[in-house]
Amino acid sequence: MASILAPDALGPTVCVGEILVEIVATTVGDGFREAQPLVGPFASGAPAIFISQCGRLGGQAAMVGAVGDDDFGRVNTDRLKRDGVDISAISIDPDYPSGSAFVRYRKDGSRDFVYNIATSAAARFGWSQVVSDLIDRSGHLHVMGSALSVPSARAVIDKAVDIVKARGGTLSVDPNIRKELKLDEDTERRFARLVAAADLLLPSGEELERAAGVEGEAAAIRRLFELGVKEIVLKRGADGATYFAHQGDRIDAPAFLVQEVDPTGAGDCFGGAYLTCRRLGMSPQQALTYASAAGARNVMVLGPMEGAGTRSELDAFIAATERRS
Repeated sequence: MASILAPDALGPTVCVGEILVEIVATTVGDGFREAQPLVGPFASGAPAIFISQCGRLGGQAAMVGAVGDDDFGRVNTDRLKRDGVDISAISIDPDYPSGSAFVRYRKDGSRDFVYNIATSAAARFGWSQVVSDLIDRSGHLHVMGSALSVPSARAVIDKAVDIVKARGGTLSVDPNIRKELKLDEDTERRFARLVAAADLLLPSGEELERAAGVEGEAAAIRRLFELGVKEIVLKRGADGATYFAHQGDRIDAPAFLVQEVDPTGAGDCFGGAYLTCRRLGMSPQQALTYASAAGARNVMVLGPMEGAGTRSELDAFIAATERRS
């Protein structure tokens, strides 16, 4: 089945948004209201995790964002460069520190986050000649919903969508809007426009209904295809993932059986792997297998992108790991 996404040869996949370090509590509990041991910093930020996985799988990949002139920034730029990501459009802010996210797990597996994005370098970038040059040669734009909470990211995304689409490129959207990141009415409208323009949608759980604006999985899928989405991959966590095509095709992919250490970043790795495989010409079935492996492999390691896999690493993982029946 031919991919509905622009081929990798057209130009890199570009992600725009927040670049953070993540610092993780080693204790389980409710929030951060008492002293406790922490580990990190880990390279993070949903767009950065996503594009890291794209690069590691061998797809052309580039990132637009900003970090501070500090060690936290260098943790990210060094990691992305090592993963094969073009970091030329990541600016270094001399005045503001790199963005951060402190994470603590609750007993039920849910997470509490304390972010510093709005008053950090992560929110201080914009359209520039370097960004323009990158977008002019890009083949695909990926948008994380979390980036829509950052005004500078919204402004770049608005311009980039039209340019990428005009040159035959494609757009993917992962709703990925956490409860800590509130969106105003204007941003909600922008989110709706992006969903309608998306060639590929990568929601998790309830994000499917939020993106569609209707309740019920079947009704949401139907509505999204009516809006113009061409392909939907619904991430179901431990229950696997499902591919839906606008022609009516459906593929259910079982999850791999792994011991979970840290689920943060699993969905981003899944999405980055799926998108890259499709842009490299793989079938939906092949792409789902690699995506499921990427997400599963990542949860086995502490840190939001520490388990992101190369093609050979994912091949070895797939060969050695059982899947749910």
